[in-house]
Amino acid sequence: MHYKNGREAKNGDKVMIVPDPKYGDMPVIGILYDAIPGNDFCNGRLALTSPSDPTPCLNTCLHIEDALAAVSAVLPSPQPSAEEK
Repeated sequence: MHYKNGREAKNGDKVMIVPDPKYGDMPVIGILYDAIPGNDFCNGRLALTSPSDPTPCLNTCLHIEDALAAVSAVLPSPQPSAEEK
């Protein structure tokens, strides 16, 4: 995965979409995520950033995988519906 100037793209990079001037669009800045290696076209998603974004203390945060594991450990297993029995 590479950017317009040839630099290697990585999930987590802060990026700017450089718009085509003929459409009059404004640049967009965000964090690249869900990009799949080997594809330079319409790949990944952009999480938009703003000056009002939360500024968390990392010692109060969990990685999403750890948070999901903790939640699944305390939730009951889903019960099959009548049609599935």
